Amino acid sequence: MRQAVALAALAFVLAAVASPSLAAETDLSQWRGERAMDDIARQLSFGTRAMGSPGHAQTIRFIEAEFAKLSIPTQQQRWTEVAGDRVLDLTNVIGRFAPSNPRRVIVGTHYDAIVRAYRDPQHPDAPMPGANNSASGVAVLLETARVLSQSMARPAIGIDFVFFDGEEGPLSLGEGDPHWFPLGSPYFAKHLIELYGRGKPSEAVIFDMVCYEKLELYPELASLASAKPQIEAFWRIGGELAPTIFSRTPTQSPIYDDQLALNQAGIPSFLVIGFEYAPWFNTTEDTLDKCSPRSLEAVGRTLTRYLYLTGKAGN
Repeated sequence: MRQAVALAALAFVLAAVASPSLAAETDLSQWRGERAMDDIARQLSFGTRAMGSPGHAQTIRFIEAEFAKLSIPTQQQRWTEVAGDRVLDLTNVIGRFAPSNPRRVIVGTHYDAIVRAYRDPQHPDAPMPGANNSASGVAVLLETARVLSQSMARPAIGIDFVFFDGEEGPLSLGEGDPHWFPLGSPYFAKHLIELYGRGKPSEAVIFDMVCYEKLELYPELASLASAKPQIEAFWRIGGELAPTIFSRTPTQSPIYDDQLALNQAGIPSFLVIGFEYAPWFNTTEDTLDKCSPRSLEAVGRTLTRYLYLTGKAGN
């Protein structure tokens, strides 16, 4: 596996081939970073959004309400897990764009947040706002759904917007838990048949921490072993739209996130994450002022164009 990852990374670097100019199938200017910033601010107004908190439940209602405005049907995956002496009630939320289309792509993120700012040098027990770490991914999915639903030209694929619960692990501490493992994406992967029957989505792209004003995005190393062509296509588009944000140099090590469970289930999946977020990562300073409409637009417009070209490629 290590050799395969290394070869994939090398091949990616060598594959930096200029692409022809990409014609937009929709007006990308309709993807508005300020509107996505409002989505982040709305989530922050709920307070702590760790599993079991009132803010967690409010986030679910917020996501479902935004999809209802777009007439995009949503459904929940609800289940209970036992972790040590804790009983956890979890909910994945799925918005199904063009639900009758059998050709499907997953666009995912997590919406749960860590329970406390454990990396804060002064206030490690204080709430962690989570503007970048959790709220930004939700905002990208919501704004992308708005643009697609309001466009005269629809992608040729169906899209499942999946909001995973429990990505921060059973203790809601993410990297601060030495025994961390995600909860929502493995459950989703084990229950694919309930959504897709005998088929599977053709691919998945997962977003996490994508609003930082100094955002830099690198192809994630483990994803390259499973979804190299998809990453190359996404980064080519990103390089044209936002060349200062999209680097072609892979990450130095794998980043474990919700893409792993989907890859293990046989769905080529890749992670888009701005992991360089020091010194704000999981502190009380992960706040809205660290975010930028420009960064959100770079990610969201790249995703939008990617979805149109993915549908065209499958025709």
